[in-house]
Amino acid sequence: MDYATLIEVLGSTLRLGTPLLLACLAGLYSERAGIFDIGLEGKMLMAAMASGAVAALTGSAWLGLGAGIVASLIFAMIHGLASITFRGNQLISGVALNFVASGATVLIAQTLFHQGGRTPPLSGDARFHGIALPGVEALSSVPWLGPFYAKVISGHSLLVYLALAAVPLTWWLLFRTRFGLRLRAVGENPESVDTAGVSVIRLRYTALVLTGVLCGIAGAYMATALQAGFGREMTAGRGYIALAALIFAKWRPWYALGATMLFGFLQAIALRPDVIEGTLHMKIPVPALDALPYILTVIVLAGFVGRAIPPRAGGQPYVKER
Repeated sequence: MDYATLIEVLGSTLRLGTPLLLACLAGLYSERAGIFDIGLEGKMLMAAMASGAVAALTGSAWLGLGAGIVASLIFAMIHGLASITFRGNQLISGVALNFVASGATVLIAQTLFHQGGRTPPLSGDARFHGIALPGVEALSSVPWLGPFYAKVISGHSLLVYLALAAVPLTWWLLFRTRFGLRLRAVGENPESVDTAGVSVIRLRYTALVLTGVLCGIAGAYMATALQAGFGREMTAGRGYIALAALIFAKWRPWYALGATMLFGFLQAIALRPDVIEGTLHMKIPVPALDALPYILTVIVLAGFVGRAIPPRAGGQPYVKER
């Protein structure tokens, strides 16, 4: 693999890993608060449909982003109502939301646009376009560094840089603030938090709000930046991959960045079978390459990457003692 091909693959890795990173951070907030959220996939899918539809109708990517966040927040609050207020099974609630999103997105898109459950192709201001960072032209003549800066660091949409900024922000919020300490304590020992006079219910709902916002941005990114519009089942299991990356990262923000970029790299490689053939000197079927991220997901969930201990109160509804 030559250098030009390598930086193209790395650029694709960052673009493809961005929705995984956002969804992984979303799951990090909810699971640190003791709420297992299988419904990341459904939130992303609903957000992608809402953002793509609104962007197509209004011609504004920003309105599409707002619609995606609102749609994801609605699903997050439904999940909270079922699993926190009514103390239902969190896994069943998340799976149910995924099924609802799978059918509702196609139905709504078909009703609005009559294009087989898709939105019209987005263009112009209806999409988030790449941003050229300062210094691209100045560094263009510098060997190695110039092409890397131009094609890997620069040229991505605003939502990519927002996702990267969310990693240190999440680390600071969870591990350097009182709110983060309480949120992590809710996922480990909610009784002690309640004894201290802090509302467990409020903290868990706050975590789900953050989850909804991040999933909304992830879905909007897929429909208005990564692709030009919404397509049926366009998330393609990314919510489940994000959960596997979260386990791989052991519920830590910086590890989440590395884990999601690894999955993004496998997706980028799957789009370049010529690279695999040139490197390994053998032809691998394209479906086998497409399956690489899912194979890694199975490996992670099977426990081959080491033991990952989830928050102790995860998945358990909290009943306030009287």
